[in-house]
Amino acid sequence: MRSMLFVVVSFALTVLCWGLYGPVLHEGQHLMSTDGGFARWRPFVCVGLAYFLIGVLAPMAWLIMRGEKGAWTMTGIVQSLFAGALGAVGALGIILAFTFGGKPFVVMPLVFGGAPVVNSFLTIVMAKKLKEVGPLFLAGLAMVLLGAVTVLLSAPKAAAKPAPEPAPVAVAADDAATGGAGEGETAQAPPAKSDGALSAATRFGLQLASIATVIVCWGAYGPVLHRGQAGMQGSRLRPLVCVGLAYFAIAVVVPQMILTATPEASTYNFFGTAWSLAAGAAGALGALGIILAFNFGGKPVFVMPLVFGGAPIVNTLAEGLAKGAFAGASSLGMSVYMAGLMLAIAGAAMVLVFAPKGAPPKKPADKSAETKVPATAPA
Repeated sequence: MRSMLFVVVSFALTVLCWGLYGPVLHEGQHLMSTDGGFARWRPFVCVGLAYFLIGVLAPMAWLIMRGEKGAWTMTGIVQSLFAGALGAVGALGIILAFTFGGKPFVVMPLVFGGAPVVNSFLTIVMAKKLKEVGPLFLAGLAMVLLGAVTVLLSAPKAAAKPAPEPAPVAVAADDAATGGAGEGETAQAPPAKSDGALSAATRFGLQLASIATVIVCWGAYGPVLHRGQAGMQGSRLRPLVCVGLAYFAIAVVVPQMILTATPEASTYNFFGTAWSLAAGAAGALGALGIILAFNFGGKPVFVMPLVFGGAPIVNTLAEGLAKGAFAGASSLGMSVYMAGLMLAIAGAAMVLVFAPKGAPPKKPADKSAETKVPATAPA
């Protein structure tokens, strides 16, 4: 019972952090842009830097000073680096989906609805447990997905405020800032200059490709990370170090090279940088929560569906509260929203209870042998 409590607390941390990740990153993208759109590479660099701080420097300092069970193994390192690469490419997919015109209330339902399906299918196939999947588990998984999508799509939205009559001076200044935009265009932010020449069909296709990339990468992240942790003999921090190193390479080094070759309309200002770093910190802490959940006995087949079922609910609540959407919501809209919320919670409980149970892990012969494993056991 105690270990299950630790599992719940661990993936609850991930649900909270990853639920806040999207809104915080979206704000950082907008604040870093210098042309009214959404920055692409500089927010991604900030995400990578936050991962490097939380996922590499802090764990390495802990390992040097305190140590930890487990050991560095080539199999565990490769698997954990691969998991980090999947996470980083997925984070880039979210950024690209937004910059190509995707809206959070469309992008996030597709991501959080599709990723757990990929995750569950991959986990069950890898564990060769297809015959152990029962109808109640499948029903719970479907309830999580349907509830999350319902919550996101039916989330109350703040009523549009009538635009004030623009003063002549403000119009002139607006025209100068936007390159002479017409009267009907001043209320909407222009797209990023780098995407201005793309047709609507091309932008839509790129949105779908970006979303599909996130679904595949984030869906495979959990099972691959679980294997990396198992390869390092149950270590918590070593896999996180590898995830942080992969993020640093993909989200810091590569974008900086791209920015050097092809500048974009963005800048490292205080607020944009702070929001983007906060998004990266939320992502890194969420990754740590998954590692802890696995270490306390959680399995990807139910941990990841619960994460992807709960994170969009947190995302929607954060978006709604930040924009004051609930104050003017209709009774019908709130009823549908609450129904989706309860459906997701009930489905999450079913997934947790009826997940396929594998064989219990083998226990060491004695306590002394267990303490010597990190130092003497082969990879």
